[in-house]
Amino acid sequence: MRNQSAVAQVRFVTSRKRLLAVCLTLGALGLGLPANAQDRRGAIVTFDPPGSTLTIAEGINAAGTITGLYLDASSVEHAFLRTPHGSFTTVDGPDAIATASFTINPAGAIAGLYVDSSIVIHGFLRAPDGTITTFDAPGAGTGSGQGTYAYNINPKGAIAGDYADASNVYHGFLRAPDGTMTTFDAPDAGTASGQGTFTSTVDGLNPAGAISGATIDDNGVYHGFVRALDGTITSFDLSGAGTGLGQGTQAAGINPAGTMPGYYIDSSSANHGYVRAPDGAITTFDVSGAGNAAGDIAGQYVDASSVYHGFLRTKHGAISTFDVPSAGTGAGQGTIPVSNNPADAVTGYYIDASGAYHGFLWRP
Repeated sequence: MRNQSAVAQVRFVTSRKRLLAVCLTLGALGLGLPANAQDRRGAIVTFDPPGSTLTIAEGINAAGTITGLYLDASSVEHAFLRTPHGSFTTVDGPDAIATASFTINPAGAIAGLYVDSSIVIHGFLRAPDGTITTFDAPGAGTGSGQGTYAYNINPKGAIAGDYADASNVYHGFLRAPDGTMTTFDAPDAGTASGQGTFTSTVDGLNPAGAISGATIDDNGVYHGFVRALDGTITSFDLSGAGTGLGQGTQAAGINPAGTMPGYYIDSSSANHGYVRAPDGAITTFDVSGAGNAAGDIAGQYVDASSVYHGFLRTKHGAISTFDVPSAGTGAGQGTIPVSNNPADAVTGYYIDASGAYHGFLWRP
């Protein structure tokens, strides 16, 4: 499942987490039924860090600072920070041959991972002053493609993610601001290579310390879960979710109130969005025109021609769609939102007509 190339390694991380990459506003999420989708272009800024040949924007905080990853002309992967004014800072882990950042908190601290020369993955925290602290989850494997994946940071500086052990089974972890590490496994988590417990990305850890994610069971089926700060784990499956290989329920984030967005994959392998309220009540939705809707509150859908488009679902359930003007219109191309902030500024990436990746910022 993991392979020799560091670039391919981080590409795998990105593609795996893209399955869970559904964005949410860190405010109250609406539970109303969606209205008909309407085109809404808003203000769109596109960007690439200097020297980038491939850009993927991941997290955005309330100030509008964006973090993500890019590939340089020598095919080396780096993390980046983009200020609201458009200036860039490159971030690399110590002795890293590839670095990726996924999440940023209000203070500007980011968390992510880097790959060393032995293709082992390590977590890192970069403080607002630029200081980098590296860490490994207890039990993390030390073989090629194994290690620690840091995907979420909250306002207090706690970090959540998952790690691959020596058997390539995945487990969740929570790193407290003082560095104390707690590992966990959600119910239904499989114990074979590539199975286990996976946390959501970017918004999977809220200020109270609750963690969202999904497990892959022994049959390759997904189940959503939420872990409270006291360690209590609640698993859930949506009615209508398929029970075949690669089907089931994905949880994609959790806001301060405990509301969770996500999607489920039905028995026909079609995706549908949902919002899960703190009391467990579920509202499902699909974007008009979607052949494969994925996400809530901001996210992407795929049309009948396999082209990606962005959308934003308001607290009242109204859905607006948008496309980056430079996005390609061929199969596998288009606009792919990844994260949004409390003001509904959305960041992500788009794939142009030549297949190149670029970052974008969309303000509705």
